Amino acid sequence: MAFVSFLILCFVIGTDIVFSCQNTDDFVDASSPGDIVIGGLFAVHSEMLHPEELPIKPVIQNCAGFEIQIFLQTLAMIHAIEMINNSTLLSGVTLGYEIYDTCAEVTKAMASALRFLSKFNSSEDVVEFKCNYTDYVPRIKAVTGASYSEVSMAVSRLLALQLIPQVSPASSAEILSDKIRFPSFFRTVPSDFHQTRAMAHLICESGWNWIGVIATDDDNGRFALESFGVQAMANNVCIAFKEMLPAYLSDNTFHTKVDHAIEKIVKETRVNVIVVFMRQFHVLKLFKKAIERNVNKIWIASDNWSAAVKISTIPNIRQLGTIVGFGFKSGDMSTFQDFLRNLHEKSTDNNKFLREYIMLLSVCAHLEYHDFQTCISNQSQDDLLQNVENKHQIWRDDFLNANIEPGFIHSTILAVYAIAHAIKGQCKDRNCKDPSAFTPWELLEELKKVTVIDDDKEIKFDSNGDMSTSYDVLLWKEIDGHMEITIMAEYDTEKGDFIFGDEEKKKEFMDLKKVQSTCSQHCRPGQMKKVTESPHTCCYECVYCPENHYSNQTDMDYCYRCNNKTYWAPVNSTTCYRKTIHFLSWTDWFAIFLLLLSTFGVVLILSISVIFTKNLNTPVVKASGGLTVCYIILFSHFLIFLSTIFFIDEPTEFKCKTRQALFGISFALCISCILIKSLKILLAFSFDPKLQNFLKCVYKPIPTVVTCTGIQVIICTFWLIFRTPFVKQNFSIPRAIILECHEGSMVAFGIMLGYIAALAFICFIFAFKGRKLPENYNEAKFITFGMLIYFIAWIVFIPVYATTFGKYLPAVEIIVVLISNYGILCCTFLPKCYIIIYKQETNTKSAFLKMIYTYSSKSAGSVAVSQISLDSKSSSSRATISNSCKSEKISVNGNCHSQAPGQTLIKEKVLDKNTARTMARKRLSSI
Repeated sequence: MAFVSFLILCFVIGTDIVFSCQNTDDFVDASSPGDIVIGGLFAVHSEMLHPEELPIKPVIQNCAGFEIQIFLQTLAMIHAIEMINNSTLLSGVTLGYEIYDTCAEVTKAMASALRFLSKFNSSEDVVEFKCNYTDYVPRIKAVTGASYSEVSMAVSRLLALQLIPQVSPASSAEILSDKIRFPSFFRTVPSDFHQTRAMAHLICESGWNWIGVIATDDDNGRFALESFGVQAMANNVCIAFKEMLPAYLSDNTFHTKVDHAIEKIVKETRVNVIVVFMRQFHVLKLFKKAIERNVNKIWIASDNWSAAVKISTIPNIRQLGTIVGFGFKSGDMSTFQDFLRNLHEKSTDNNKFLREYIMLLSVCAHLEYHDFQTCISNQSQDDLLQNVENKHQIWRDDFLNANIEPGFIHSTILAVYAIAHAIKGQCKDRNCKDPSAFTPWELLEELKKVTVIDDDKEIKFDSNGDMSTSYDVLLWKEIDGHMEITIMAEYDTEKGDFIFGDEEKKKEFMDLKKVQSTCSQHCRPGQMKKVTESPHTCCYECVYCPENHYSNQTDMDYCYRCNNKTYWAPVNSTTCYRKTIHFLSWTDWFAIFLLLLSTFGVVLILSISVIFTKNLNTPVVKASGGLTVCYIILFSHFLIFLSTIFFIDEPTEFKCKTRQALFGISFALCISCILIKSLKILLAFSFDPKLQNFLKCVYKPIPTVVTCTGIQVIICTFWLIFRTPFVKQNFSIPRAIILECHEGSMVAFGIMLGYIAALAFICFIFAFKGRKLPENYNEAKFITFGMLIYFIAWIVFIPVYATTFGKYLPAVEIIVVLISNYGILCCTFLPKCYIIIYKQETNTKSAFLKMIYTYSSKSAGSVAVSQISLDSKSSSSRATISNSCKSEKISVNGNCHSQAPGQTLIKEKVLDKNTARTMARKRLSSI
């Protein structure tokens, strides 16, 4: 019940409340009848005059500032409709038009839109208010326009009430793509999103990052500025200043703010690029002031004025610098130019714009080109009626052709053809001679599916109602003393790239880069930005990249780190360099020196082997343990010298595993054999029965050598299996990689060396006990000395090895191996070689018997004296037993013993000579 009451109320309101306007026919500026009427909204005048007297009444005022370029757009619409009517596109259905002047004012445009909404065939031009406009038939089926985005936004909201399609050839504000707020709006030009992205791309490609922006303080200007700000930030471009100028020339503050903007441009000396989002008449005022102040910059023009002839013809326009702009893609203008040539033949009865233009020609024809254009723009409609009296009508079609902006003309024709194709779709099965055959909202649905052929390409509206055509990048060049607007490149909105026609055009683009517009100097490769206290990221200092970092482009925010440890970079580097690989190579002088020492050791071993082989049956060789033992010891020394080779040249897994194992096992074998010799010598010359018994138990040559060496083999085997050495890259030196062998386990390495040290220490103890051997056969003394050399070398090695790094670290170990090896080798064999070569008279059996006899005599005497001394201190019972013994007998340990063969006899501290000789023979045979 409530719903029915609401419908009744709506009906009452719809019939009682109407919007009307007196003399509405005079309000139409250009019209032509047709079966289907299309509306047009164009800002043919740049401003609407406002009365100065009060109170202000709601009366639509006259306008001033005739805009030739917008007037040409109205002619393009008329031309397109005439071409369609003269073609077979609509099959006998004619299009009519009603074109209104918005005077660049939303108020005036809304008044025109109200008439569009008025009911068809209504004598009073009333707009009915309804709850449902589904069957409502307005006087027009679609609208072309408006010229400016701010006006289109307002008109589109009103037209959306009846879903009347609106196709704009010029309104590019990004917000108009919002189909929720503007459901019936379409356009044949790209969104400002693409334009601002193209501008930011151009600025970025040119190396500029510190720019200024000037825009009109209206919806179009603010939305463009916001969109450009986002795109600029994405391309690392900073906006040094933003200046907003009043949207209307009638604003009293307009000239003051223009002066302030010019002052800002002059003050910001580092800003050499200015982006301008303004209407043509705003730019005209701004540039005249800039020329007076000798401002020379690069100006980036928006699509509103990038191809404006009236601006390019300003006197001294070249003084402003370079102007680069983005214009809508143009098409073939030949048919339109023919239309303009025949325009003077057309009637002006239904076209107030054409009538006004002819009157302006009559008033301003005597002036030069630019003054003529200024004269046309400055005439108000009221002044024109007064000045045109007594003037002859003059026609100048060249002036219209000279002011064509191809992009706007092409998009206007495209808009009309898009509507015509949508009408064709609706008229397939309907009689479109009847204006009520279809409604605007049905045409709207058809328009969404329209495909138009343009320059042999199929184009259509996307889901946002936009027609994604490309941009022409325009460059203003002075040719023959005149400023010409040329096409430098094409900007593909889909790919986001510039397309150059030839190398000359590309060179023109490259020339733009010569101009600097940066807050800070460009950081060269090898440097990076350091942000200062400025809020802008484009203001920075340039600092060098630190070590191991690089930058290979200009203006980098940070330096790249060399991607892995095998590369390095010096300070202020533009690239990373591969680190030099260092190791102790064969060609290194120190390595050669060490190899020579090892080679000399091998030669020495061979020489000793030859000497011992030739003197095989001499007492010295036999006393050294025989040829077999000597060969084993010499062979172990050879292997130790051979192991030094594995410390040189590039480390490999095999070398790392072999060198320590070979050295450790060889050294253990060498020390084991020397240990056996020490035990044998001590056993032969020991007079202590307890020690002799112990040595006889221990002295097992083959098992001892095998056991001692086998333990080292087990240690090395476990080491190689569980914690094997490996090749390691040492990065401790900044610019080099040290290839070295890592021992795998320092514990295992320490156990191996510790085991050798333990064998050497035992050998040292036994050798030390036998140090007082015969003068010419003091082998134990030399073994003791050799072990001392070994200990000293390895004790010094530990701190040196721990504190040394670099490629000479293996050399430290080679040195200590050579020292210890040479020490033991020389102490073991060189004294014997000396006797063999230089003291051959002592290398006989008789000489050895004499030497041992003398040593045995002295040793026995000293033992007896020591024993007697001990006996004198014994108990009285032991003394009684000792005194009761006969003179031929001797008391030993308190007991009486008769003289036995091979034992030492002491009588009054004199050794029996025959017994001493017998003892010497036994010592010699045991040795």
